[in-house]
Amino acid sequence: MSLAQRVTRIQPSPSTAAAQRVRELRTGGVRIVDLTVGEPDFDTPEHVKTAAVAAIRRGDTKYTPVNGVPELRQAIAAKLARRHGLAIPEADIAVGGGAKQVIFLALMATLDRGDEVIVPAPHWVSYPDMVLANDGTPVVVPCPAGRGFKLTAAALRAAVTPRTRWLVLNSPGNPTGASYTPAELRELAGVLSDHPHVRVLTDEIYDEIRYEPGPPTTLTQVAPELADRVLLTNGVSKTYAMTGWRIGWGAGAPDVVAAINKLQSQISSCPSSISQAAAVAALTGPQDFVEETVAAYRARRDRTVKLIDEVPLLSCTPPDGGFYLFASCARAFGHRTPGGTTIRTDADFARYLLEAEQVAVIHGEAYGSPGYFRVSFATSDDVLAEACTRIARACAALTPEPS
Repeated sequence: MSLAQRVTRIQPSPSTAAAQRVRELRTGGVRIVDLTVGEPDFDTPEHVKTAAVAAIRRGDTKYTPVNGVPELRQAIAAKLARRHGLAIPEADIAVGGGAKQVIFLALMATLDRGDEVIVPAPHWVSYPDMVLANDGTPVVVPCPAGRGFKLTAAALRAAVTPRTRWLVLNSPGNPTGASYTPAELRELAGVLSDHPHVRVLTDEIYDEIRYEPGPPTTLTQVAPELADRVLLTNGVSKTYAMTGWRIGWGAGAPDVVAAINKLQSQISSCPSSISQAAAVAALTGPQDFVEETVAAYRARRDRTVKLIDEVPLLSCTPPDGGFYLFASCARAFGHRTPGGTTIRTDADFARYLLEAEQVAVIHGEAYGSPGYFRVSFATSDDVLAEACTRIARACAALTPEPS
C-alpha cells in the first residue's frame, strides 16, 4: 500500500534526526559532545511542577474546552497586554499542544494546493515541510548575513504573488537569533499593506530569551491595522524550560483561530489539562527563573562566540536572542581532512566534526542557508568549552586542497 503524498513529499525534521543519531552513538558507547539540542538544559521551575501535581490531586484530569481553559487564555491575554500592549480577546486565542502544533493547524486551515508561503532563510527546519504537508508551496527567500539574516521590504515585495497566503516571521529567529527592530517591522508592514491577501504568522517562541535592551516588538504593535491578518504564536517551552509539557498558543486573526479550534476538536479534542495548569502557573507566577536563565544564556553566548571566532576557518555573529549560534564554515570548504576527504559543503563539515571529534552540530543547509552550522549553547559551560576545543582541533587538522 502506498503512503499519501503529504507524507512522501516531506522529510523528517533534521534536528530530530540529529538528536536521534546522537542517542544511537551514545548507546554504542561513543562519548558525544552534543550541540544539537534545541531545548533549555534547565529544569522546569519548581512552582510550575507543584501546580501540575496540585491539578492532578484535585482531579483536573478531564477534557477541557478545545481552545484551552479560561484561566490559561486569560493569562496569555494578560501577557500580551503587559509585554506588547496588545488587547486580544480570549476568544481570539487558541491553545494547542505546543506552538508547533498551532502553526501546523494554522497552515492546515488556510492552505490549498498551490498556495504560497514566504519563508525567510535561514529558517527553522520545520516551516517548509509544514507547508508542503498541507499542500502549499514554500517560497524560501535568502536573507544573507550582510542583511542581519533578516527579510527586507524589497525582498518581501519581490516574493509576493497573487498566490501568497502567508509570510512567516520568526523573531528572535532559529537558527540565527536575529530580531527585527520596530523600524524594520514598519518597512515590512508597508509592503503588506499593499497586499491585503497576505497573512502573517509571527513565531515568537524565543521572545523572552533576548539580549538586547528593552522589550521586544511584535508586528501588530507597529502596524495595528494588520491585526486581523496576524497570528502571533508562542508557548511556554523555551522560556520556562517546558518543552515536554507541550503547550503553545496562537493569538489574533479571529477567523484563523476559529478554524484552528475546529481542527483541534477533531484531532486532539483539547490540550493536556495538567499541562495547562502548569502553564498558568508559569505565566502568572514569579518570573525570576526567566531573568536568571537569560543571564546564564547571555554569558554562554558571549563566551562561545569568542571561542568560535578564535578558530581561523570559522566566524559567527552574536545572536540577539535565543540560544543558538549560526556559525560560518565556508572558509573550510576546499580543505582536506586527515583522512583525505575534501570538505565541500556544510554537511561535509558537520559530518567531519562528528567523526573526527565526536561533536554533533546541525548543518546550515537544513535551515535553507548553506555554508553554516548551528550550535546550541543551551548546555553547560564545561560542555561548551570542551566542544569548542574539539572544533578548533578539528579545524587545525584541515589542510588546503592542492591547486
